[in-house]
Amino acid sequence: MSLELDFDESERAIASAVARFCRDEGAEALARAGDAPFPRALWRGLGELGVFALAEPGSEGGAGGLAAAFEALGAAACPGPLVAQVFAVRALPERERAPLALGEAVAAVGAPPLVPFAPVADVFVELDGDGAWLARPRAPVAPLAGLGGEPLGRVALERVAPLAPVFEARALSDLARAAWSAGAGRRLLDVAVEHARARRQFGRAIGEFQAVAHPLADVHIRLSAAEGLVRAAAWALDAGAREAHERTAAARLAAERAGRRALHTAHQTLGALGATLEGPLFHLSRRLRQLAALPPDAAHAEAAVLAPLGLGG
Repeated sequence: MSLELDFDESERAIASAVARFCRDEGAEALARAGDAPFPRALWRGLGELGVFALAEPGSEGGAGGLAAAFEALGAAACPGPLVAQVFAVRALPERERAPLALGEAVAAVGAPPLVPFAPVADVFVELDGDGAWLARPRAPVAPLAGLGGEPLGRVALERVAPLAPVFEARALSDLARAAWSAGAGRRLLDVAVEHARARRQFGRAIGEFQAVAHPLADVHIRLSAAEGLVRAAAWALDAGAREAHERTAAARLAAERAGRRALHTAHQTLGALGATLEGPLFHLSRRLRQLAALPPDAAHAEAAVLAPLGLGG
């Protein structure tokens, strides 16, 4: 059986609408302004556009639409707890998820004492192993600066209600994380390739030297493979395939690895320009690096990939 891995017409329309929205609303400028207040207007706009509603059970766009949207969000360096919002929208009961789907509320997902985006969150989901609970802070959140330019909070949580099994929420948030990583990695590669074409040394574009060209080609291959895994995973989720969770796990691991390779290679290609706050890479690469560390962690994805091979605990 063959599988078409290109986005279909409706998915391409979703990606185009998200990219246009991010461009019009200055998402990248907000990502560069690391000390700016949380962009509530941008968040509500994403909700009005229907991005978060794609994570709801039975959404019209499905997992394919979510993957298309998140590739565009990654390419646009869109800030905020996007993956956490997907997890919460899918995991919470309808009454609690409605404000999240509309972008009227912000979700924080994690395990105390340090919870990403806790200082700006309206809804908290506590993770503990395979379990998850709707929770609330016991005391005011103490804000901390995160390495990705986005907030962390030190907080003690009180569990309010257990959530139903969250396997689907994990799978869908893995898909969103993978798609964002692939989109961000592709954007970094595009910037590096353009620089390699324009920058000249010894009378030649630096992209003509194998030491520059070959690593860029390697990143292209890795990102193409990751994009294929993302789209295959989206198809599996929409089709209700038995191996869907295994595919979303593989997509997450591959896309995160390809994204990190893209940021390392892009920084090497641009040299010192790639490491400056004002440069074309840093605001995106630091978020890409931080994303891999945000909960839910990769342990369940690694286990899902290893289990069919008879490996793992």
